[in-house]
Amino acid sequence: MKRSLIFEYEAHFAVSHEPSGYETDIWLVLHGYGQLAEFFIRKFLPFDTKDRLVIAPEATNYSYLKDFQGRVGANWMTKHEREVAIANNHRYLNLLMEEILKNFKNLPKIHVLGFSQGAATASRWASQWSGQVDTLVLWAGGFAHDLSLDLSKEKFEKTHLILAYGEQDEFIKDEHLLQQNEWIKALGKSLITCSFQGGHELEPQALEKIINLEL
Repeated sequence: MKRSLIFEYEAHFAVSHEPSGYETDIWLVLHGYGQLAEFFIRKFLPFDTKDRLVIAPEATNYSYLKDFQGRVGANWMTKHEREVAIANNHRYLNLLMEEILKNFKNLPKIHVLGFSQGAATASRWASQWSGQVDTLVLWAGGFAHDLSLDLSKEKFEKTHLILAYGEQDEFIKDEHLLQQNEWIKALGKSLITCSFQGGHELEPQALEKIINLEL
């Protein structure tokens, strides 16, 4: 008979600098499948300022990227015990934000960026978080297919939605873009699209525009 147990677990995250509690903007950035936070956050370090804090949580599922040795990467979930992984991700990210924000007298604006597998995770988490997400960026990914439309309409009413992708990204097909646009229309929202010449990657110039909200 299979049973389950909830226990205390240690997770890791990277920050662009030691939080002062006076930052006006926080970017929570979720990596893709097989990546690690300490390397993922390096893409965002050129945009770190005293007023902008970047936080990169690391997914808690690990595996070797090839065979049974060598480089290790993290992922947000697999099909095995999927619902449990989603619930674990929500508890983890909720607690992380609670720990970060308790040191702020004035709440900063919260921007969330999910890359690849992290995009679906970001959209799921943002839809249930108690706080306000000012900007949601889905990069080389999209909204989780199982989101509640009614819940999302209410939650993302005041959220700027940005879809970013490389025009040569082998994982982004025309039908994917169509699905995302249809979902946005169903939400009654306008969508900001940022495409670039490139593949499945965080392209620096496009990232700079998005981080600086120059779209």
